[in-house]
Amino acid sequence: MNEMILEAKDLPEPLFKLIRTSKVKVHEVDGIINLIPIKENIEDCPIRGIAADCGFTVEDFLAKKREEKVLEGE
Repeated sequence: MNEMILEAKDLPEPLFKLIRTSKVKVHEVDGIINLIPIKENIEDCPIRGIAADCGFTVEDFLAKKREEKVLEGE
């Protein structure tokens, strides 16, 4: 089983027209090749790990880092 991620624009034109995402996963099993569009939408990619249910967003994290830089500068 082999997998790789490709930019959809790198596919031949007939395939590129069929795929509505910017990236495609190419998956091969026993000589059968599947092209799987990859959705890169934040809603489709839930947070994983120990912070999954904490409600702490990327924006919250970046705001906290900016606050820390301001405090370090004083």
